[in-house]
Amino acid sequence: MAPPQSLQFTPLWPHGEIREIFKDVFFVTGTNKVHHEGHEIQTSRNMVIIRSGSELTLINTVRLNDEGLRKLDSLGKVAHILRIGAFHGRDDAFYRNQYPNSLLWTLKGMTYENGLKSDRDLIPGGTMPFSGSSLFIFETSQLPEGILHIEREGGILVSCDSIQNITSTDDFYSSETAQSFHSQGLIKPANITPIWLGATHTKATDFYRLLKTMQFKHLLTAHGEPLINIAFEQLSETIERVFQSKEK
Repeated sequence: MAPPQSLQFTPLWPHGEIREIFKDVFFVTGTNKVHHEGHEIQTSRNMVIIRSGSELTLINTVRLNDEGLRKLDSLGKVAHILRIGAFHGRDDAFYRNQYPNSLLWTLKGMTYENGLKSDRDLIPGGTMPFSGSSLFIFETSQLPEGILHIEREGGILVSCDSIQNITSTDDFYSSETAQSFHSQGLIKPANITPIWLGATHTKATDFYRLLKTMQFKHLLTAHGEPLINIAFEQLSETIERVFQSKEK
C-alpha cells in the first residue's frame, strides 16, 4: 500500500557516506533539526542498513540525496523500513514513497502526524523482517521504544534514543547545540540520557533485563558513532552509573 500522495517529507539535509561497519551491515550519519522549548537544536542522527540476501532493511531512517539513494540501490532492494523509537520516523514517509513495495514496520502504539500507516507490527517473539533478528521492548516506557538484536558478529544491538553513543560532536551539530550537549554532560559512551528517561519514565528494570536476555558485543544507535566490541561492558557500566543499582 503506497502512502497518501499528500504526505509532506522532511527537507533534505546534509549527510555523510554510507559506511560498511560489518559485512552486510551499513551505517550513514546525517543532520537532525528540531524545535524544542523555544530552542533550535541541530544534531546528527544515524540510519542503519541491514542486508539479508538481496533485501535491505532500513532502521532509524535518514533521508538521502540522489547520490546517496543510488549508493543505497546498489546495495540491494529496499524491502523493509523499521521504526523502533518514539521520537524518530520523520523520514519513513519519504522511503515508503520512494520504495512503494517496501513494508513499514512499527511498534504497537506508534502513529504518524502526517497520516502514514504501518504495514506490520513489530512484536517480541513475532515475525521479523529478516532472519537472525529479534526485538526487545521497554515494557516500563510510557512511549513505544525498542531495540533490535541481530545475531551477527557476536551480537549487534540497534537502538534509537534509549541508548546513545555520543563520544564527540560531529560536523552535523550546530555550534550552539554542541556547546549545550557538552555543558549538559551528554557526551558519554553508551549513554542513557536524563532527557529520554524524563520523557519516557523508563525504569531500571528494563535495562537490567536487556543485559540478562541479550548477548551482544556491538551497539549501533541513532545518535553517535558505532560502539564496537565493548558494548556490553560499556552499557553495564552506564546502567550502574545511571541507576546506582536501585530497582534491580
